[in-house]
Amino acid sequence: MSLKIAIVGLPNVGKSTLFNALTRKKVDIANYPFCTIEPNVGVVEVPDARLAKLAELSHSKKTVPAVVEFVDIAGLVKGAAEGEGLGNKFLSHIRETDAIAEVVRVFEDGDITHVSDKIDPVSDIEVIEYELILKDLEVVSKRLEAAHSELRARQKGAEERVRILEMIEQDLKTGQRAHLSLPGLDAKSKEMAETLLGELQLLTAKPVIYVFNCSEKQVQEKWQSDGALKEKIGSSPYVVVSAKIESELSELPPEEKKELLESLGIAQSGLDQLIRTGYETLGLITFLTTGEDETRAWTIPVGSLAPRAGRAIHSDFEEKFIRAEVIAWDKLLEAGSYGRARELGWLRIEGKQYPVQDGDVIEFRV
Repeated sequence: MSLKIAIVGLPNVGKSTLFNALTRKKVDIANYPFCTIEPNVGVVEVPDARLAKLAELSHSKKTVPAVVEFVDIAGLVKGAAEGEGLGNKFLSHIRETDAIAEVVRVFEDGDITHVSDKIDPVSDIEVIEYELILKDLEVVSKRLEAAHSELRARQKGAEERVRILEMIEQDLKTGQRAHLSLPGLDAKSKEMAETLLGELQLLTAKPVIYVFNCSEKQVQEKWQSDGALKEKIGSSPYVVVSAKIESELSELPPEEKKELLESLGIAQSGLDQLIRTGYETLGLITFLTTGEDETRAWTIPVGSLAPRAGRAIHSDFEEKFIRAEVIAWDKLLEAGSYGRARELGWLRIEGKQYPVQDGDVIEFRV
């Protein structure tokens, strides 16, 4: 699986600059046969220093990183849910993604006009939220009409579906995002609510990562959100970037990129932070395979058992799973080879109930 993130924001917030910086880092998509790439999609590798070290150990012919797909959604404007600025089309694109990266402008620049003629991050967030809520209301209302028809036809479970959809609709009407923490639901109803939300793919049910686009000076001064903005985003994850800096970094070779980051007092590029935050937000980890042919990173959900992890490689690895040979990536490097790792007792045999850990190097037996 790969992570797919929609980049959204109002016009002139730096969204396209960030997306262009990302796509300059794109990987060879020939290694990903199931990716359908459109002009507004950039496939970017997940930074992972472990890969190069394992590839060197195994003398691998190629190295294949995990990837993130970034979908560039055209600048949303007030009225997008009703079709302003082709809003309906672009809101539909968001529906196909796993998470939303909302770019919010906090930098001042007299040469770049703001759609509202003022820099107001809280207001910008509210505009985007409002449009997503309106779109979700449209979707829920249509499904509710169908549920009422099912109720009249006395279909099994229709009454509970109507109740759940009315609760979701009421939340949206009061400006709340769609979520599963609906009051008064028993375990069976919660399962039904989860199924409904999965079917509807509501935009406001998707995790949001706020991307605060700052000036170079603001980044160096360690810009932080003020009280009103902190209250608005609550516990949602966020990253602070400078689209200008990211654009410059994307054009530099690794050594010069490192030098520029150090000169600015930045430990990690904003785009790398965004990718890692996306993984954490969606509860994803990486396991690795390595050998002479290739060293590759595979993305799976946190808590995946060994057979489920095998599915990332091929469905047969899950269905015909027998056992897995597992070793932590750093212990394999320390051992220097699989043979030495076996001698030291560091290579473990794990069964179907083994929960795969981030950084495990695995050989599946099927």
